[in-house]
Amino acid sequence: MILYLEDLHGSVGDPALNSMNFLNEVAERYPQAISLAAGRPQEGGYELDMIHRSIQAFIRYLAQDCHLSEEKVRRTLFQYGATAGIIQEMICKHLAKDEGLQIEPQAIVVTTGCQEAMLLTLRALCRNPDDVLLAINPTYVGLTGAACLLNIEVEAVVTDGSGVDLEDFKATIARVRAQGRKPRACYVMPDFANPSGSCMSLETRQALLALAIEEEVLLIEDNPYGFFYGGDARLPTLKALDKTHQVIYLGSFSKTIFPGARVGFVVADQPVASTGLLAEQIAKIKSMVTVNTSPIAQAIIGGQLLEHGFSLSAATRDLCGIYESNRVTMLAALEKNLGGLGPSVSWNVPTGGFFLVLTVPFAADEAALAECAQKYGVIWTPMSHFYLGTGGSNQLRLSISALSPDLIDEGVTRLAQFIQAKLARI
Repeated sequence: MILYLEDLHGSVGDPALNSMNFLNEVAERYPQAISLAAGRPQEGGYELDMIHRSIQAFIRYLAQDCHLSEEKVRRTLFQYGATAGIIQEMICKHLAKDEGLQIEPQAIVVTTGCQEAMLLTLRALCRNPDDVLLAINPTYVGLTGAACLLNIEVEAVVTDGSGVDLEDFKATIARVRAQGRKPRACYVMPDFANPSGSCMSLETRQALLALAIEEEVLLIEDNPYGFFYGGDARLPTLKALDKTHQVIYLGSFSKTIFPGARVGFVVADQPVASTGLLAEQIAKIKSMVTVNTSPIAQAIIGGQLLEHGFSLSAATRDLCGIYESNRVTMLAALEKNLGGLGPSVSWNVPTGGFFLVLTVPFAADEAALAECAQKYGVIWTPMSHFYLGTGGSNQLRLSISALSPDLIDEGVTRLAQFIQAKLARI
């Protein structure tokens, strides 16, 4: 039987899903090229025995701290588990130590990666066709893809130098409501956002939270990069500033421990009238999607939290230094190779995270990427993949996370040769 694309769900042909596949596969298309595209963590520090060590630590925790019998320990690891997870108390200790948050275990659902946390949260919040999600534009393509799967409309909020244009945030809400639609929440990544690398100031965070409260719109805060900062102390998360349950917090262990574990979580402590917390409703949905998150994967994360005193700041101290060195190297290489090309070539200067954005006076599309990869041996990510609607057509996302300083320097040198050749043809 032959199937036709037009008979399948519209999401399978949506640009958001195509973009996610592109971002995951672009390095494989050009295996000889230096990749300034990959947003993956450093792999040099991974130790194979860490997996076994972490599981053993978690088994000891279950037996000694939780006083479980050998039979119950075996069942905990080998059987289907509680849908909401088995490491919520450990995550609570991490959030208290690293974020200053006092969260109860029942407000947390452990998910199969943060991507599932996004999808479950959107499904729980958006009931009707007129329910709308807002997102700071440009935004993470996994968010727009999840919304597409669920037939949820996403409206863009303009980004400015502060990380969000608060006037546009308010105007977008007013426009959506004037159309008879309901803005349910706004997705935001305040710390070193993917793809822009921008970080909101404390004043902007406080103003955004106050405006969300005034407008009665939830904030969905995604924080995969907050531990990778340079220089000054970390800023408080929106959730740490939240006193009225306005913020749903998405957490991930993919960048901090390792992505292959596929463990994330959502903190949803919003009361649902007469029924408990939003987290309980999210868990119901998860039970029909993935049943539960792998207990073995949770055991590895739990063991790592035990090993580092429940602190991801401690667990990522060495990584933070590596990424800061890479960030400094990237910025120095850009200045050395592109600094003399004039105002038509520019870049932002993030203070942490994995990404920055380079602006050029030509189309930075997939054709340009192919030329750059084939002739100059370096790849990057077209920013157009991250925009809601049009935008980013002459911008490149560059990543500093997966490479050594030497490869970053060489990659930028090759990229500069490509840009200079393109400028010569303009």
